[in-house]
Amino acid sequence: MFQIHRVSDSEIRLVGHFDASHQATAAEVFDSIKESCSVRFDELDYVSSAGLSVLLYTQQRLSKDGGALKLTGMNPHVRLVFEYAGFDQIFKIE
Repeated sequence: MFQIHRVSDSEIRLVGHFDASHQATAAEVFDSIKESCSVRFDELDYVSSAGLSVLLYTQQRLSKDGGALKLTGMNPHVRLVFEYAGFDQIFKIE
């Protein structure tokens, strides 16, 4: 199960397992972001490389205009995935 909620213009909440089967749905939401945004991970249990690619593409697109994603509330397992991928050097993670 995966859910993505646009809480406000500046906040998104991810829930469940973010894998390749949900990449298109997530990409639609992330493509609608036009400026810096906070992404809450406190209810996300798993992220695959497909999920990472959606986040990376969004980060790269936003950074061209001075924006960024801020990732918050990661559990230790998800945080480790970001660290192994080197994404802790790309994203602001709180």
